[in-house]
Amino acid sequence: MQFSLETKTVSLSVGDFAGFTLGPQESNGGGQGIWRAQLGQHWHNELRTRTEKEFTAEGTLRADVQFEVAIEGTLIHRGWTFTLNGRIDQLIGHTLREIKSVMRALPVVEAELRADYPEYFRQLAAYAVLLRTTANPQLPALDRAALRTELIFVEASSGVAQTIVLTPFDEALVFHQLDTFVEFLNLRLRATERRRALQFRPAFTELRPGQESIQADLATALNTTPIVLFEAPTGYGKTGCVLEFALGQMCSGRFSRLIWLTGKSTGQLQVVHTLQHMTAPDKSNLLGYSCPLSFWQVRNKSEHCINHTFHCVRDGCNYLAGCAERWPQSGLAKFYLDEKQPHDLVTLRAAGSDARICPYEITRTSLAFNDVWISDFNYVFAPDNRGLFFDQPGFDPAETLLIIDEAHNLPSRVAGAYSHRASDNDARLLLAELDHLQAPAPLIRALEEWTRLIASLRPAESLDPATEDEIHELTAKLANLVSTLPLDYVALGPRHSESLWQFASLNNFLTDDTLKKLLWVSREGELEFTCVDAAAAIGETLREFGGAILMSATLHPYAEFAESCGLEVLARSTLTRDSVTIASKPTRPSYATLQAPTPWRAGAYDIAVDLRVETTYKKRSSYYGTTAATIEALHKAGTIAVFFPSYAYAESVLRALEQSGSLLRVALQPRLSDLVAQTAWIEENLALSDALFLVLGSSFAEGIDLLGGRVSHAMVVGPALPEVNAVQKARLSALAGIGRDAAFRRVYQIPGLQKVNQALGRLVRAPGHHAKVLLHCQRFAEPSYAALLAMDYQFYREIATESDLQNWLAT
Repeated sequence: MQFSLETKTVSLSVGDFAGFTLGPQESNGGGQGIWRAQLGQHWHNELRTRTEKEFTAEGTLRADVQFEVAIEGTLIHRGWTFTLNGRIDQLIGHTLREIKSVMRALPVVEAELRADYPEYFRQLAAYAVLLRTTANPQLPALDRAALRTELIFVEASSGVAQTIVLTPFDEALVFHQLDTFVEFLNLRLRATERRRALQFRPAFTELRPGQESIQADLATALNTTPIVLFEAPTGYGKTGCVLEFALGQMCSGRFSRLIWLTGKSTGQLQVVHTLQHMTAPDKSNLLGYSCPLSFWQVRNKSEHCINHTFHCVRDGCNYLAGCAERWPQSGLAKFYLDEKQPHDLVTLRAAGSDARICPYEITRTSLAFNDVWISDFNYVFAPDNRGLFFDQPGFDPAETLLIIDEAHNLPSRVAGAYSHRASDNDARLLLAELDHLQAPAPLIRALEEWTRLIASLRPAESLDPATEDEIHELTAKLANLVSTLPLDYVALGPRHSESLWQFASLNNFLTDDTLKKLLWVSREGELEFTCVDAAAAIGETLREFGGAILMSATLHPYAEFAESCGLEVLARSTLTRDSVTIASKPTRPSYATLQAPTPWRAGAYDIAVDLRVETTYKKRSSYYGTTAATIEALHKAGTIAVFFPSYAYAESVLRALEQSGSLLRVALQPRLSDLVAQTAWIEENLALSDALFLVLGSSFAEGIDLLGGRVSHAMVVGPALPEVNAVQKARLSALAGIGRDAAFRRVYQIPGLQKVNQALGRLVRAPGHHAKVLLHCQRFAEPSYAALLAMDYQFYREIATESDLQNWLAT
């Protein structure tokens, strides 16, 4: 759909017109959409063949029988001009025929088909209205008054057909649909006027040193290239600075929408609070701010759910089944009609419960009318989730500014979103349930083959070609069967339904040539479908947006990060400002790098590298005693933070401390996922413990900003290289073309040192903070490792003896 709010014109297909709704709607097929489209085409072809036989005499098809006839016309309604176009399946004399394949058994009473497939009736009626009201040069002989319309439903599994003749009432509903469109367009027009009138406060009343030029730097970078890699340390104020820049871009009309992605709920809440502060009405009414910005934080689907058990089998959920019919009288339109209506999760769940409508459907419906969407990475990059955004009416990525916070996590997060796991236990349970429900025999037989195959697999870091081919063949077969056979998903239940729907995702994964993939067996009966590298998919998505800013405290080294996001380049050249660098390649999108100036961090770190120990997996146990003694020495300065590569390593050193008779009160981070509990643990142990043992890469090390200014001494025990496993080996193999050392740097060293940089960045968050940090492993002094440390940590003293350590601590 394309529309111009300035000229009040709309251009779209008849299918999109018929399917448009302000409110909940049925799923469009998801991962099964391709199969169903192919099946639909099969029955279109089959019915075309039948029609040709029926109207062919002496080898000649009747002249007034046509197929796939293009129809285009213009409808003017309430000041808006709609241009609709499409192709009718069959035109026989004065009869229009549209063919639709369905998964349900036929025939059924007409009322059921009208209730379940209203968009099909609207589509055919729209063709009729266009032909009655608009002259069509390609059909000069068509008698508009004698026009007849037939909607032919075809049962997908058997080919049984049922024909329904449309009435004048159906054509009248086309104008009701136009009213729905006009309501949507007028609301979008209101949003445009709201953005133009938007006034907002600066993010900060006082700028920190280094923030003075950032607005101009961001503008320079984004005006030169559509993608900017923005690196600024923790505590710089990235969120506020970039929000201020983004709102300015929206006010100027360059972008009509802002999408802000971050993988942390704390990051999303920070964006919400900052937006509220910047756009809240001024109490004195001297500064304006009368048009508050409309924004929506999207929480995941399970958090919206108000069922006793989370599931999304539509017909089996009291809040999804029939929700489209309940919506018009529900009063839930207030969530997009009233800009001041609260829409926090508690309010959404309460409103959904009262109206018997899934709260997630309230979010889905309201998004189109909001200027800013705040969410997790998945809603833009994950194939199973991105439809929430990309299927929104009127959404145009080319008119959208995409902000990705904590972007250093993007490559691994997207690869994870494309990955899957299949287990023989799930397959056996599914097979038993399908057998109990007397599912179609072809599906049972195919699933039996799948179950035997999964059960036969033994742990392996890769599979032989013959086994991979068998997996390809079976997943394709099962995906086809699941999408074409009528199944009772309500009786099957949510868990088994998800297992069945997974076959479409597995088949899509296996046939996606843009992904680098690994099929392997982690343990007996578990088959892993692992995406080794999703760079091409990331790059393809980024190219859709009018602008994108990827920001983090740890994007360095830029070239490797850019390549991991599908932004591979050949050359670089410098812009006018020293802090901005351009990289470009004709076949890939160009990007700029922008490093925030932070003069207040100069000299804030006192770094030393401990050459006395090796922390490799094979040798670390020889140095547990030295590590324990070093922690004792650092503690003399007060509470310290000690970062380990893993829980097992931390526990081993903790035992070494206990065996040495140490009296240190050590707190090892617990395995907590709740942010409030994590924060409480940090606060309690900063007050009560002598040493905090934290794990690099965890939310304690990267997601909690409570250590800055409160922990003056820290120690990093080793560079936290990823575990050697089948996936890392596959990544090395995929990079064989760049050489062994370069591949090792990409797969192991960069992720490991990135965790170190993330952890240390949280020790100095504001002017006046200082930290004394011991990098406890001789590898930190090796050039290949040292070069990957952030610039603030690259100037260090070497510790070769106990005397060196004491002298450094005393400095």
